[in-house]
Amino acid sequence: MALQRNVLLVSIVSLSACSGDEAPADGSESSDSGGPSSGSLSTTQHITSAPADESSTAAPETASSGGSSSADASSSSSGEDGLVDCDDLPASINADGLLAHLTALEQIAIDNGGNRAVGTPGYDASLEYVRMQMESYGYTTTPQAFDVEVFSSLGPSSLSWQGVADYDEGDDFLVATYSAAGTVTDVAQAVDIQLGPGNGSTSGCEAGDFAGFEAGRIAVIQRGTCFTATKVTNAQAAGATGAIIFNQGDSEDREGVWLSTLGADTDVTIPVVLTSYAIGTAMAQATPGSVTASLDVDAGIETTPSASLIVENASGDPNDVIMLGAHLDSVPAGPGINDNGSGTAVLLEVARAMASCESTRRVRFAWWGAEEVGLVGSRHYVDSLDMMQRQAIAVYLNFDMVASPNWVRFRYDGDGSAYGTVGPMGSAELEQVFADWFDGMGLETVESPFDGRSDYGPFIAAGIASGGLGTGAEGIKTAEQAAVHGGQAGQAYDPCYHGACDTLDNASL
Repeated sequence: MALQRNVLLVSIVSLSACSGDEAPADGSESSDSGGPSSGSLSTTQHITSAPADESSTAAPETASSGGSSSADASSSSSGEDGLVDCDDLPASINADGLLAHLTALEQIAIDNGGNRAVGTPGYDASLEYVRMQMESYGYTTTPQAFDVEVFSSLGPSSLSWQGVADYDEGDDFLVATYSAAGTVTDVAQAVDIQLGPGNGSTSGCEAGDFAGFEAGRIAVIQRGTCFTATKVTNAQAAGATGAIIFNQGDSEDREGVWLSTLGADTDVTIPVVLTSYAIGTAMAQATPGSVTASLDVDAGIETTPSASLIVENASGDPNDVIMLGAHLDSVPAGPGINDNGSGTAVLLEVARAMASCESTRRVRFAWWGAEEVGLVGSRHYVDSLDMMQRQAIAVYLNFDMVASPNWVRFRYDGDGSAYGTVGPMGSAELEQVFADWFDGMGLETVESPFDGRSDYGPFIAAGIASGGLGTGAEGIKTAEQAAVHGGQAGQAYDPCYHGACDTLDNASL
């Protein structure tokens, strides 16, 4: 039920844009507010519902994108402010609509080579699907074009352990997305390896992990803790000629061959392959200096046009914007139904439910392209804004992976209390709004790192208050989390993260 609960929260937050008045400036709580207020910071006024029975501020007399005008919005709860009664918005969100969107996105992937990755027909068809849905709700849609560097295989690649084994591409190893091309044969050296169930591998995450590494060798690195790109960047700096990164092996779902991206914006100069825990362990445990490995990666990067889709309602103050976003692209390995068909479906359903609302604040939706290769679409959007346009965005709300099968209710750690990274002014208050709302429902939430890993990254870098929700990716559920949220401790929140099995069957509805 994780997705339904998150959708409800998204709609509650979106409801603030449909209020007839500003929220109380002193952070006081109204009995009609729909949830606790979060404090007195001015940004909080943008994200807390106002009382429904006051009408001192009328909405602009323009038609909303859904076709309703203030003149015919007779269903207002007060009957005086001329607004559609958006208190009914949460009830308008239903699982059938979400399921329909996820089913359509899965079929798009099936029809287009099994994925919806940027630079592929599957992504283009996904963008067209969202565009058609939004226009059917009465919105005017605006694609924002950008160029993206798309990684592709140019031929077969190979990995071998000389004198021991020749490995099969696909079954035994995969080439990391955005790996450099090249052929190397060198001694392979393990880097700070931690083996066994439940290990907390940080292999390659710090430059110091390579203190004893001999330049001119291939680095054998273990998955875990930090970005794959960080491990590769550190390996390059230490003089590695190539990298073999094996699965972490800390749990059942981290045993086999896996796929990861290094990101289009990472300066990768060495060939990088990804292999299983078993193969990596065998190399790491061999006598130091006895393993000679050969890597041959045949791949390239091509600049390809793509686009995000930006949509906003027609009413509301354009200088007072609440923005909601979700990335639309999948990884090449699979259809990406949880990651991030789920966030895509959430935004579509909220937009549909809001189409008839007159708002005092502008509401803007974004479906981002190329998140999986380095937040390219969202970064392009933020970079395109001038100072006034950035200041007009009161808050940005991000929804990435909200249907994980082994879920936890995560909220971004905007105040830095759990992970030490404090977001721009207003982010802490936004986090508290999420926490308070769930508390009021008797549901517990947990902080997740506010590290810029998803499309909120460019927004916080630009000083825009941000927040959001998720239900977990490749991280492992703790026993404490399982006691509160249910599910299986010691297993990934989403065992199909970035995998071919991220299908409709993987989504928790």
